[in-house]
Amino acid sequence: MAEDKLKIAFVSPEVVPFAKTGGLADVAGALPKVLSKLGHEIKVILPKYKMIDQKKFDLKSKKMQPSPIPIGEKQAKLEVKSAQLEDSEVEWLFLANDFYYCRDELYRDNKTGQDYADNDERFILFARGTLEILKQLGWQPDIIHCNDWQSGLIPAYLNTAYQNDSFFEKTACLYSIHNLAYQGNFPAEVFYKLGVDKNLFYPMSPFEYWSKLSFMKSGIAYANLVNTVSPTYALEIQSGSEYGYGLEGVLSTRKNDLFGIINGIDYDIWNPQVDKLIPYAYNPKDLSGKEKNKQQLLRQNNLPEDKGRTPLIGVISRLADQKGFDLIAQISGRLLSLDLKIVILGTGDEKYHQLFANMQKKFPNKIKVNLAFDDKLAHLIEAGSDMFLMPSRYEPCGLNQLYSLKYGTVPIVRKTGGLADTIQDYDPATGTGNGFAFDNYDAEKLLETIQRAINSYKDKKLWTKLMLAGMEQDFSWKASATKYVELYQKALSKKW
Repeated sequence: MAEDKLKIAFVSPEVVPFAKTGGLADVAGALPKVLSKLGHEIKVILPKYKMIDQKKFDLKSKKMQPSPIPIGEKQAKLEVKSAQLEDSEVEWLFLANDFYYCRDELYRDNKTGQDYADNDERFILFARGTLEILKQLGWQPDIIHCNDWQSGLIPAYLNTAYQNDSFFEKTACLYSIHNLAYQGNFPAEVFYKLGVDKNLFYPMSPFEYWSKLSFMKSGIAYANLVNTVSPTYALEIQSGSEYGYGLEGVLSTRKNDLFGIINGIDYDIWNPQVDKLIPYAYNPKDLSGKEKNKQQLLRQNNLPEDKGRTPLIGVISRLADQKGFDLIAQISGRLLSLDLKIVILGTGDEKYHQLFANMQKKFPNKIKVNLAFDDKLAHLIEAGSDMFLMPSRYEPCGLNQLYSLKYGTVPIVRKTGGLADTIQDYDPATGTGNGFAFDNYDAEKLLETIQRAINSYKDKKLWTKLMLAGMEQDFSWKASATKYVELYQKALSKKW
């Protein structure tokens, strides 16, 4: 293995631009391309879901016939399709099995609103299928980089069923946690479907979690190294059950092998100078386009224009307790009595759909709620808002605060996870900071912080300074990708 060039298999259940439900897809779409530009050889592996357009992405079938994959007493066959995108040398590989993957959603049955009942089998096939496909290709990776619970069995397989397989003798494994709350826990009887020694499942074993089989726990326990998507979140998830979701113990046992790397963002997509989804481009030297985008955003959302006198707060989020909407519910009336306007984009829990519908009905000139996923509107909210609100209970990394900084949209956040690592509270005594942040998960603190931001907005010279402080920061993927390469090397050194 040449130290200056690694062969990396990047395994993710979702990848932009092919299939997405959350921020993991953005990471999986961007990080491999930057690693490739740094000189490494990358293959990204994901399931071939129904939503992936074969013609659009010019998917081509690989001429190979992998052995059927055992799933308990069943066997499943895989086809492999491949794509190349114009902007990188990365090869994108898709594991195709129509029975398991050709469905309307990635993980959840939209008829019931519940996870697919056979998600265990779907991602046993994904994990074991990934290893078999690599063998069929004859492509021996130095690193297999696994992401979230859906690929958590890969480190386990490498140390059990494939332990004596010479093909993977020199392969190390990094396991990335993007959100610890989603763990892939299944009834204990599912364990036999893995096809590994039945004696490996016992209380406190790497596979067992409160009498269940945990895909994520097995990934944490068996990977050479583990990382998550911010240094603060890496500490938080070891600190107790509030952040650790029951896995804080096993994470603490691996504290010397657990690291945090902030996600980067793709400035080819999220950059007001080149953003093709916003009507008016702008940059730090000429901010006039930002005000024009604001007026467009107000018009589009049927809110009165006021030429910059009233701050506009943007929110793009899953509408759930984790994202801090229970705090907003507690102060909803007082919040909308402040001198502000709010535009919200997202879907989630029905109780928040109803909350915001009621707020909009009561204050039609102050708040507009868009219960949808709309990428174009998301870009306009980033470009047209003065502030961006993220009062999260926990936030492993967060991407929107990073987008907001680049767009001169000042973040208002709770100090947790990646929000704590990237947003520094404005200090009027020193003039330092790039946003507004509060510590305790408390509705009054949230309201107080929003009021501080509104007061600061009135000082246009100060506000411009805050905007520019964010726009000049660099959260591109290159710095993060370099840190990942260092982790890969460290994982390989542990292998030996």
